[in-house]
Amino acid sequence: MGMLDVFLQQSISASLLGPLVILLLVYIISSNFRSHKGGKDPPGPKPLPVLGNLLQLDLKRPYNTLVEFSKKYGSVFTIYLGSKKVVVLAGYKTVKEALVDHAEEFGDRDQIEIVKEFNKGHGVIWANGDSWKELRRFALTNLRDFGMGKKACEDKIIEECHYLMEVFRTFKGESFDTTQPMNYAVSNIICSIVYGSRFEYDDPEFTSLVDRTNRNIQLLGSPSIQVYNLFPWIGKWFSSRKEIETLFQANQNQNLRLFSRLKETLNPQMCRGFVDAFLVRKQNVQKTGITNNPFHNENMMATVLNLFAAGTDTTATTLRWGLLLMAKYPKIQDQVQEEISRVIGSRQVQVEDRKNMPFTDAVIHETQRLANIVPMAIPHRTSQDVTFQGHFIKKGTTVYPLLTSVLYDETEWEKPHSFYPAHFLDKDGKFVKRDAFMPFSAGRRICLGESLARMELFIFLTTLLQRFRFTPPSGVSEEELDLTPRVGFTLNPSSHKLCAVSRM
Repeated sequence: MGMLDVFLQQSISASLLGPLVILLLVYIISSNFRSHKGGKDPPGPKPLPVLGNLLQLDLKRPYNTLVEFSKKYGSVFTIYLGSKKVVVLAGYKTVKEALVDHAEEFGDRDQIEIVKEFNKGHGVIWANGDSWKELRRFALTNLRDFGMGKKACEDKIIEECHYLMEVFRTFKGESFDTTQPMNYAVSNIICSIVYGSRFEYDDPEFTSLVDRTNRNIQLLGSPSIQVYNLFPWIGKWFSSRKEIETLFQANQNQNLRLFSRLKETLNPQMCRGFVDAFLVRKQNVQKTGITNNPFHNENMMATVLNLFAAGTDTTATTLRWGLLLMAKYPKIQDQVQEEISRVIGSRQVQVEDRKNMPFTDAVIHETQRLANIVPMAIPHRTSQDVTFQGHFIKKGTTVYPLLTSVLYDETEWEKPHSFYPAHFLDKDGKFVKRDAFMPFSAGRRICLGESLARMELFIFLTTLLQRFRFTPPSGVSEEELDLTPRVGFTLNPSSHKLCAVSRM
């Protein structure tokens, strides 16, 4: 949807729009577009009144425009999204320096309008301050307690692989869309940690929760929601905004029912998952009479929704990219399957096998790098005034660490825009880590579930490639498989089908 289409479709009368535009223009001229007297603002393209640089952005894939801007204005530059001033950080060295070396100054989270409206600053992704710190510590401790990164979690992933393979086998080598079965399998891992149990793939309560979550993530990246985030006064009637509200409310109601059932059967001495642990902590804090603590119903709901969405979408999406890339590059699939046969044979894959499978490990890392799931990261905000690389950035400024510019940094990667597993191999074929491999972000806001995601990616992908050969549908060549990502908050593959041909 183009910018003119977006604005023309709104039922705003000229009489109302005129005064609002004038007020906005006065505000912009008087505040946002002035350089700070205490230092030099980062450079950037000249903004228009009211619209800022919006007309210069590809709203479907804004990260591509920002990469082009960085080539002209440098690794630290300013853009205006409407009247909102945003500083963009580009390239590995700059993003690392900001998020790691200046973690405190760049460590706050900036809330986008649509999230602020429904999330209200709760949870572990979009919150700030002492409440966020305590809740993040609690979440990380309990995710580990309930198996994240441990043998217990490995066993759950292996069990889920078998359920997933049964679904793949039902297609008997015919082409099918991997989206839903992959989403359900990965989601069941976070469900077992959060709720204490997995769900069947035909359970409508479970599948609707997963499907709504993934639809919401897609809508969050749509052009109309991006416009709504900047001009909420003009976007109240956007159909996509209404759909997000409906989906969000349905997921909340469903979780309330799940919480109620868990509370009825709660045993404080034997917590089954994260929700149980939160309920117990909430009860204990209430007994002390302490007020202003983060253990309340709103934070429990927001945190569970955060964990469910983050624990489902990114890993499932990466796995789907992995299978698509294997089908598109059959010679690389051959090499992975040769290594699997040589190291593992027909026995069950284990996490400890990774150290003996450098090529498979390199393929997984290269899939994460090229897939570029979260190209702009989740927006940060400066917690204080900071002078960074000679530029003054005011406290409270929105900051976009452009992760796509890190994962595709031409000074860090030999073939940044190609699928090239050798990025992670030395001349002897041994696996090598790369500093610019930053798909989980870095610093204070690094992904909570990184260790879980790494375990899932290895076990799921290796097990599936051990048991199946992935090919394009009949009549479709490898060259015709499209690697263009779908528009969304995270970058999913475009709609496609694959064949899973049994190998054993």
